[in-house]
Amino acid sequence: MALTQSSARAPRRAPPPLDAAALDRLALRYVERFATSRGKLADYLARKIRERGWDGPPVDPRAVAQRMADAGYVDDRSFAAQKGAALARRGYGARRVADTLRAAGLEEADRTPVVEEARAAALDSALRLAQRKRIGPFAAARADPRTRERHLAAMLRGGHAMTIARQVVDSAPGEIPVLD
Repeated sequence: MALTQSSARAPRRAPPPLDAAALDRLALRYVERFATSRGKLADYLARKIRERGWDGPPVDPRAVAQRMADAGYVDDRSFAAQKGAALARRGYGARRVADTLRAAGLEEADRTPVVEEARAAALDSALRLAQRKRIGPFAAARADPRTRERHLAAMLRGGHAMTIARQVVDSAPGEIPVLD
């Protein structure tokens, strides 16, 4: 199919390189649209600098992210609590919560309370995942050995400990397990 003049698009013009003011505008736009951490914001800004180039004296994206945190636009503890609660509602375990928060660039002090809370609610979140995936007590019938292994793998990928995962997977349909 040949392109007609009306359907042909002009090539996109490359955006101009960033400077300090443009980087601040990008950071503000990002924090107004997304809940984020200082680490994620710094990674985003560094990526934008790589993509668009830089014009002017060098600026550290971490310093810009810290400035946004000092101004109250970014709160790592609040982000960790919200992200941890969202993952727990979806049925993910403490290991998966810890990995997600670490990947978001959160420091140990901000991650620890959320991970401890996830560990305390381990069985509840495992049961939520089992219900979502129809595993163990939420299955229609007992799983055959191959399906059991797949269910166990899903629970482990969800960040649950082996003992809890086995306990949930091995439960008969309708039998809700209780922590020993």
